[in-house]
Amino acid sequence: RLAGLLLVTKFCKPDDHSSLRRVYDAVGSRFLDRLLRTGMGNGTISSGGDNNQDAYLSLSVTVLAALCRVPEIASSEDMNSKIPLILEVMSTRSGSPVIEECCEFLYLVSTASENGITRFYESRGIKILASQLPSLQDGSHLVEISIKLLQLVLSRISFDTIQSDYLSELSVIVAALARLFAVLHNSLKFEALHLLNSILSSTDLSQLHKDLQLRPQDSWSHNIRVGIMAILQNRVAPAERLQALILAESMVSIFGEVWLISQVSTNDTQDPTPADMCLLLVLEQSRVEIAVLLNELAYLKYEAPQDTPATVEAYSLKQRNVAVAYSLVEKIIKLISNVGENDDNLLDDGTLTKLILQLNETIAVVLEYLEDAKEHGQRKGDDLLASVRIIGSYLAEAPVACKEKVQDLLGYMLSIEGADEQRPFNSVCFLLPLLCQITMEVEGCKALVSCGGLKAVLDCLCKLIVSNGFMVEDNVVFMACDTILNLLLKKDEVQLKLDESAFADLLKALAYWSENTKDMQSIMMASSICALIFDYTSEEALLNHPDFNHGTLGSLYQLIARCLASSEQDDKTDMDLHDIISAGEYLCILVIRALKAF
Repeated sequence: RLAGLLLVTKFCKPDDHSSLRRVYDAVGSRFLDRLLRTGMGNGTISSGGDNNQDAYLSLSVTVLAALCRVPEIASSEDMNSKIPLILEVMSTRSGSPVIEECCEFLYLVSTASENGITRFYESRGIKILASQLPSLQDGSHLVEISIKLLQLVLSRISFDTIQSDYLSELSVIVAALARLFAVLHNSLKFEALHLLNSILSSTDLSQLHKDLQLRPQDSWSHNIRVGIMAILQNRVAPAERLQALILAESMVSIFGEVWLISQVSTNDTQDPTPADMCLLLVLEQSRVEIAVLLNELAYLKYEAPQDTPATVEAYSLKQRNVAVAYSLVEKIIKLISNVGENDDNLLDDGTLTKLILQLNETIAVVLEYLEDAKEHGQRKGDDLLASVRIIGSYLAEAPVACKEKVQDLLGYMLSIEGADEQRPFNSVCFLLPLLCQITMEVEGCKALVSCGGLKAVLDCLCKLIVSNGFMVEDNVVFMACDTILNLLLKKDEVQLKLDESAFADLLKALAYWSENTKDMQSIMMASSICALIFDYTSEEALLNHPDFNHGTLGSLYQLIARCLASSEQDDKTDMDLHDIISAGEYLCILVIRALKAF
């Protein structure tokens, strides 16, 4: 039997299922079980068998792996029951040639049935695999089988369950895969990439992120950077380039945008990669992906057959992919902003120039996408909202970029709604950093008023103030206030014309704000806006509004009196805001009104 089995492993072809089935039936499961246990040192076949234990084990595992190429055999309970024994072999014979056949057996049995993958997982197969992976020879067949086995587990077992049961093993696996991703130059490089994305792109990775952050970053995170750069600067399929961007976005989520320009010294290279290479490659590829994906999204929305399963699925996939590219571009914008604020030497002038040129091209493409949507009458969609967000992020740092096109589309962008929104809100919030800058000039105020944007800003501020999630520290609120202040201060130059109803809801919100905060800056800001609105209109006109009454008016008077009293005692008060309230004609009018309130 032993001689016959040895010949089977030499001459029986893997795809000759009928012959393998005949061999299995002839030998019998009991003999195969005895052979495996003898090889493990737990049984005997004949006298003197102990002297051939390793040979028995190698033969047994090789035969089992060969027989399991027949799906009916691999899915049998007989083979499932041997999974714990094979894992035991792997744990006690690390580095042995038999490990490859063990992995082959585990992969075939786990693939054949749900019982197989469940038995593998419950037998702590992940733990054994994690212990073996770091020591495997790069590019070997064993590495390929191990990656396939990991992919199988991740596709069949809930990631939350794996993360809960094997958190430390997952971090070991990520580090081992990162090394393979960096050093391999064959198809396994892409398999490692896909597996890394399967792990790092999953939801709720807070625990894994913490564990990964504790590992030495100059090894695994640098290896991932090396692998990403290799893919982005070589001729590979567009799908693999997109996968590289997805992985880059995951790494930035873990370590922050500075990861894109981190320079790590390594002992095995005398010519280290320039620190900005990964950053430049990621931005360039993101720019390309955005241009391609937005073009494809436009086709699916306006030209392709609507509501077919294929169109819906393709549209959803491309939305997710463009979100990844958008996210990377926004992180790079943030990185450039932080470099400028901190006066760091992370990026030289040449790199900054390249980045800004690419960003300008990217924003121009996004604006064209919105222009196309406007022409088709589209105002609702998460893709449109995300486009406004990325534009707002960039224009907050470069308010004069694409000036003419931005002014043409300003009113439209302020009217865009997300898929779950009933009225524009987030789009206004995304553009507030731009609006509070451009309204410092009369030209910017005129642009906002002419497109009807002031009403959108007023509504946005009201919602920010009265929403349950409002926090006084929220800079978005103060940017909205600044925008409104800028417009009211320039009302004559702009020839502002709004009826009282536009301000009534805001005044009610400001009264609510002042009653629920002790922050002096918030009180000063609210008082300043009230002062300017009272100068623009009259109490009588406001009281004609059905939802505005004497109680609200009294609260506003008290707010102004409280602000004046506090500002006189506080030398640190913002003098610009104090001047708005107390200077010139405002002082006389408002003090009298405040006294009446008391």
